[in-house]
Amino acid sequence: MLENEREINVVQLESTNVCQAECPQCPRETDVTFDKNDQHHLSVDTVSKILSDDFIKKLEKMFICGNYGDPAAGLHTLDLYRWFRNINPNITLGMHSNGGLRSTKWWRELAGIFKLTNDYVVFSIDGLEDTNHIYRVNVDWKKLMKNCQAYIDAGGKAHWDMLIYNHNEHQVEMCKALAQEMGFTWFRAKVSKRPLRSNLQYPASWKKSVYASNDINCHALKEKSLYIDSKGNVSPCCWINMDKKSIAKDFTKIQSSWQTTDPEPICLESCRVTPTGTSFSDQWRIEISL
Repeated sequence: MLENEREINVVQLESTNVCQAECPQCPRETDVTFDKNDQHHLSVDTVSKILSDDFIKKLEKMFICGNYGDPAAGLHTLDLYRWFRNINPNITLGMHSNGGLRSTKWWRELAGIFKLTNDYVVFSIDGLEDTNHIYRVNVDWKKLMKNCQAYIDAGGKAHWDMLIYNHNEHQVEMCKALAQEMGFTWFRAKVSKRPLRSNLQYPASWKKSVYASNDINCHALKEKSLYIDSKGNVSPCCWINMDKKSIAKDFTKIQSSWQTTDPEPICLESCRVTPTGTSFSDQWRIEISL
């Protein structure tokens, strides 16, 4: 079982490392050590050996958003949600997906589990039919739209999360209007902080933050969260999980590095303080409730 060295209110899971998409900036495409044929699906049995029922009963939220996989590709995703909700009837459940996998029946079933007020699915939709596929490679637009609508019509709360690039910046307002028309409850447009690849370009109006220091405002500490990947590895957050040099480190040592002139690099990339927040939160351009 997990040794609770700090207070945890939120657990993030990666239910699988499988995904149909080939998004250029995703670790699936950029991590040269990642083997797409070495597939893993996180099960209830594996998580139950890490988190006790008493631990889960105290949680405020569990959401699934993987580094390498889409939750809809997970063989046990729905089982995991049912299991957490059965142990903790009041827990908020969330999920992040490209929306292009599974049938409308599967998405209606998910909506049937996500019945509490704050339960949600974040659909990563980066434009309209003529642009979404430029970044969300291999995501079928018509299937995506049918799945989103099926989930919403079945009572699910949906958030539209849009990555802005030069090629789709002109569609932000149109995407917001479509989200509202379809019944989404939240819309957010942001600029990815990952290095550009595959001829992607930042939007013309975007200006990178100028960092004044190496101060860290840790998202995992602020949110009181931890991360479990598809193999059952536990780490403080998904960013540290991706850093092969950091994953085995003790979190207290990582925190100690923040007080030096050479902070943990993955922490600088993810949670360094900027004039408007942190390198994580400074991505947001528009964030509104519909």
